[in-house]
Amino acid sequence: MRIGFSTSVIQGGKSGIAEHVLCLLRTFSEQARMHQFVLFVLERDLPLFEFAKGPMRLVPVSERYRPPLRDILWHQAVLPRLAKRHELDVLHVPSYRRLLWRRPCGLVGTVHDLAAFHVPGKYDWKRMWYGRVGAAVLARRQDEIITVSETSARDISAHWRLPPERVTVIYNGINCERFSGLSQEAARAACASRFKLEHPFLFYVARLEHPGKNHVRLIRAFDAFKAQTQSPWQLGLAGGDWHGAEQIHAAVRHASAREDIRCLGFVSQADLPLLYRAAGMCVYPSLYEGFGFPPLQAMASGCPVICSNRGALREVAGTAALLVDPEDVAGIAAQITRLAADPHLRSELARRGLLQARQFDWRRAATDTLKVYTRAVARAQARTAGRSTRSASGSQWRLDKA
Repeated sequence: MRIGFSTSVIQGGKSGIAEHVLCLLRTFSEQARMHQFVLFVLERDLPLFEFAKGPMRLVPVSERYRPPLRDILWHQAVLPRLAKRHELDVLHVPSYRRLLWRRPCGLVGTVHDLAAFHVPGKYDWKRMWYGRVGAAVLARRQDEIITVSETSARDISAHWRLPPERVTVIYNGINCERFSGLSQEAARAACASRFKLEHPFLFYVARLEHPGKNHVRLIRAFDAFKAQTQSPWQLGLAGGDWHGAEQIHAAVRHASAREDIRCLGFVSQADLPLLYRAAGMCVYPSLYEGFGFPPLQAMASGCPVICSNRGALREVAGTAALLVDPEDVAGIAAQITRLAADPHLRSELARRGLLQARQFDWRRAATDTLKVYTRAVARAQARTAGRSTRSASGSQWRLDKA
C-alpha cells in the first residue's frame, strides 16, 4: 500500500496526539519495507521526524498553514490534490477537525475523544458547532474511523450516529522500557536539583487548561491534604499554558500551600521518565479523557496512580489505580492522604500498574491500524467501481434512448 499520513496536529510535539502520532509512525517505520509511507509535515516540525527520513518520504508543508483555520482549509483544498499527485491508496488524518470531504483515495480518520461534549466551557460555540455538526458530517465521509478506547467509540455512536462497523477501537501503546530504566534514588536527586522538588511529591502531567484538566480542584485538594497532615509533600504540575491557564496560576498564588507547588512548564520527553520515577504518586483528576497517556506512563514507571473515574480513564487504569470523582475535592484529598500514609498500598499499586502498562503495545496498534488501512482501500475501490457501473449504465441508457 501507498499510505499518506497528515501530521499537522501534533502541536510541535507538545500534546497527547503528538505522542500518538510519533510513536505510531516510529513503529510503522520498522515496517516501511512492506509499504510506502508519505508524511505531510509542517516545516518547523520536520526535526521531530528525523527517524522517518530513510524509510519514509517527508513532504514539507508551508508554515503559513499552521494556524488552525488555515490548517483546516489546507486539508480540504490542498491535501486531496497532494494525495492524487502522490498516488496514495489510503490517507490517514489523525484528528476529527481535519477530516477530508473530498475522497481522492481511501480515507481513515482518528477520533481521540469527544471530551468537549462532556466538559461545559471547554470550547467556544464556534468550535462546538463544528464538532457537533461539521465534524459529524465529515466523519461519515471517511471509509474507516479509528478511536482509542471503547468509551470514545460509544461517544462517536451516540453523538455522530456512525455505524459501529465503521469504527475500530485500537488502544494506544506505550514503550515500557523508556519509563523503567532509571533508579528512583538517582531520579529523586536529579528532580531535587533541577525542579526544586526536594521532598516526596505528587505529579500531574497535563497542559494548563481550565476547566477541562481540573487543576483548580487538585490545588484545593492539595491544600486540604497539607492542612490536615502538615506533611512535607510537594505538588509538581507539568504542562504548558493553554486556554484558561491564568485561572490555574491564580489558584496557585492563592493556595495556602503555594510554597510547595511547582509549576514546571512544558516538560520534555527526555525528562518525563525522570519525574515519574521520582514522584511519590501521580494524580490525574481530568474531567474527561478519550484515553489518558500520563496515568499509563506513570504505571510503566512504577509510580502509584490516583485518577479520575471519568471518560476512558477507568478503562485504561483497570484495577491498577485509585479512582476518584474529579469534582469531589474532599474525595481527592482523602485519597491523596490515604496513599501518602500507606507505603504498602503504594507498592501494591506500583506492582499492578506495571502489569497494566504491559497490556498496551505499539506494535499491536500498528498491526491493527494496517488492517484498517486495507479495509479502507477496499471500500474506496468498491466505491469507485460503483461509480463506474452507474456511469456505464447511464451511458447505455442514453444510447438506448437515441
